[in-house]
Amino acid sequence: MSGFSVTEPSKRQKWFAGLLVITYAVVTLLPLLWIIATGFKSPADSISYPPKVLFEPTLEGYVNLFSTRTRITPSMRETLVEPTTWYEQIARDSGTVIAGPSRYGQRFLNSVIIGFGSTFLSIFFGTLAAYAFSRFKVPIKEDLLFFILSTRMMPPIAVAIPIFLMFRQLGLNDTQLGMILLYTAVNLSLSVWLLKGFIDEIPLEYEEAALIDGYTRFQAFYKVVLPQAATGIASTAIFCLIFAWNEYAFAVLLTSGTAQTAPPFIPTIIGIGGQDWPAVAAGATIFLIPVMIFTILLRKHLLSGITFGAVRK
Repeated sequence: MSGFSVTEPSKRQKWFAGLLVITYAVVTLLPLLWIIATGFKSPADSISYPPKVLFEPTLEGYVNLFSTRTRITPSMRETLVEPTTWYEQIARDSGTVIAGPSRYGQRFLNSVIIGFGSTFLSIFFGTLAAYAFSRFKVPIKEDLLFFILSTRMMPPIAVAIPIFLMFRQLGLNDTQLGMILLYTAVNLSLSVWLLKGFIDEIPLEYEEAALIDGYTRFQAFYKVVLPQAATGIASTAIFCLIFAWNEYAFAVLLTSGTAQTAPPFIPTIIGIGGQDWPAVAAGATIFLIPVMIFTILLRKHLLSGITFGAVRK
């Protein structure tokens, strides 16, 4: 008999699969790497044609992102005192002076509060609802689950005006609390459906054994089910955070100042004489960091969650 195996791929298949994965990784990461590189370019290099791959790096984009500037004339430059910090020197070299901080820091903080706040509430309520649907005999369970899922099917623009009017009546318009509640409501359908699938895979015998040992239903849920469902909770949290972090339509329509997040603010970064692409790229780069760190910290749970329940014993 030959050494051919239906389960073990051949050497040629391994090379082809590896080449395919590398190609996909390059195509996927290239735009991200270009954005990061653009953040360290000068405004002239960022719009040069043909595009510059090799350039002299500068922090001008980051200085412009976190500051508001005023253009100065050569005669005004002579009357100014020498800059005392490196970022003031960068602004002076570009023919401007720093007039004050920008609003990006507050918009970024709004994204952190709203994104992580809504993710926590989505996981909290989604876990309770998913456990109830998985373990208890809920009347018209299938209809309720379909109704919960159907809320995910609506495009944001279809409900934007009713939500805007409701928020205005409740005083939630342009508030962090209002956006947290809205994103929680949108993410609940995702969290309930994902977590129900994970909890369904946890054997009921574990809880029955805990109840026989004297645990209450809540203790069995807290000490038995939650640890077993940690993989699913972590995976669901990542998806909920990504949605809340990147959401644009509701943020544009329902916020304008106090609770505005970074996604609608970054495109409005205007430099002196036109769009400041290095500052826009710097803002996008910084905006990626929290989600990237959160995903890396939970990557083991994410990989386990993708294959959870795929193989039954």
